[in-house]
Amino acid sequence: MLFTATLSPSPVVTAFSGIQWDPLDKFKLTNAEKSILRSGEDNPVDYTLSNVEDACMYARTLLRVLSEASGPSGPSIKVSKLKQALPVDDALQMLYTDPTGVITHYAIARLFDIISALREKKHGSVVSLTSTFYENGKLLDEWRPLLRILHLGGSGDPFAQRGASLCLAYILLVGCPSVAGGSNHVDYSSVEEPLQALLSWISSQLQSSLGSSVSLVTPTLTALVNCREARYMFASSGGIGYIARHLRNKTSVSSVSKTSRKKNSGATVQQLYELCFTIWATSYECNSSYSIRSSFLRDGAVKSLCDLVKSAPREKVIRVALSALRNLAECKSDGLGHSGKKEIDGSTFLNDMISCGLMKQIDLMKDRIWSDDDIKEDVAVLNKLLQINYKEMSRWDLYVNEVMSGNLEWSLLHTEKFFQQNCKHFEGENGDFMLLKRLIILVDGDDDDVASVACFDIGEFVRHYPNGRMIAKQLGAKDAMMKLIGHENSELQRHALHSVSKIMVQNWGSLV
Repeated sequence: MLFTATLSPSPVVTAFSGIQWDPLDKFKLTNAEKSILRSGEDNPVDYTLSNVEDACMYARTLLRVLSEASGPSGPSIKVSKLKQALPVDDALQMLYTDPTGVITHYAIARLFDIISALREKKHGSVVSLTSTFYENGKLLDEWRPLLRILHLGGSGDPFAQRGASLCLAYILLVGCPSVAGGSNHVDYSSVEEPLQALLSWISSQLQSSLGSSVSLVTPTLTALVNCREARYMFASSGGIGYIARHLRNKTSVSSVSKTSRKKNSGATVQQLYELCFTIWATSYECNSSYSIRSSFLRDGAVKSLCDLVKSAPREKVIRVALSALRNLAECKSDGLGHSGKKEIDGSTFLNDMISCGLMKQIDLMKDRIWSDDDIKEDVAVLNKLLQINYKEMSRWDLYVNEVMSGNLEWSLLHTEKFFQQNCKHFEGENGDFMLLKRLIILVDGDDDDVASVACFDIGEFVRHYPNGRMIAKQLGAKDAMMKLIGHENSELQRHALHSVSKIMVQNWGSLV
């Protein structure tokens, strides 16, 4: 499953043919450079890339133009703010009102054309991305304007930033050992720093909850995760957590409506697919990296993927989500031993999947008709692994995993009988009442249904654990639930009131 990103046309693409290089003294172009730019306009791109010398000169000239057009003053005054394509006359007018903005878009669009054409050439071609953007095995210094464009101030320039990041990604990928193999002689050290800089910018954009920030970087990210070096860098920068959060904020496309106290902007179906693709690709590194397994576990990726499978936005999204879950379910420990650290392998993730209710969803999916055979196979494998793991878990194990996952649902785990039998376990191995603290956090969460179950559980702990009233009060349970007594959700209000009453009344049983 490979992903090839594309670049949508610039909003001023119709003005490109009107660019006249002779009057533009600012760029200080030589006659040879002007000639190669005109050749690129008058002929198919493959003609201009027919030999190594012309290809190198064409690429370097465009990078030089880009360097001059995108100076330290920030984004262009008009073109950078355009959201939609302009009619021909309006686009040509931009050549007079904001020439550097038009030329910035022109240089990026033509660079992307060059890169796309070179990527389509057969393996072993004399003219290639390596011969065009590398010299003596090292990345050309001229790449730096592409990175500078990413850090434009203000609101930036979406087309320029998206295009520059894609161009830089494809240039850097051919210098990565996992992509190049032994087919070229590129010095990876010249690629490593700019690759890290590009991924740092992507991570900074993913920290925003805005859908526009996500759409700015997901095409580049999906291209980069085809490379193992990039997957490791992205995971080490906290990328798995950023992706998991955006997958959770999917309410705009979800077919499942849950009562929530927080409305999220969500992501489009295409963004969900690209985010899922990134998670799926990164999950292949779980077998060899304890750190990446730990990130998947710590950052709630399993819950995000399970919720996505339940919401069923599109079959293509379900396919990559199930494939990622299967990779996690089948992952093995690397066998290196990690002193003092909890072992993490497939069974760990399967426990999370069970806590998130994936078993029920997989059971429903078994009988559906799927056009994609990969989905059928993943559903069958996950069903088998989940059933095996479930049989090996005690009810207390199931409860712990459900609470820690934050995916509380009404079941036999949330009854008076369960708490009568298991309330002593709440002390925890270290006597810190970690699960009770987690329930208090969930009371203050965004999902009203989860908060209702958490209120009930706290109340049952108070009833059945010796001195449970005092412990719950000291940890802040009463204060957290008092805030919900006037809540607009009547069900949550009722459970909060009952639980607070159990804390305040010494002999609750005599009142019910």
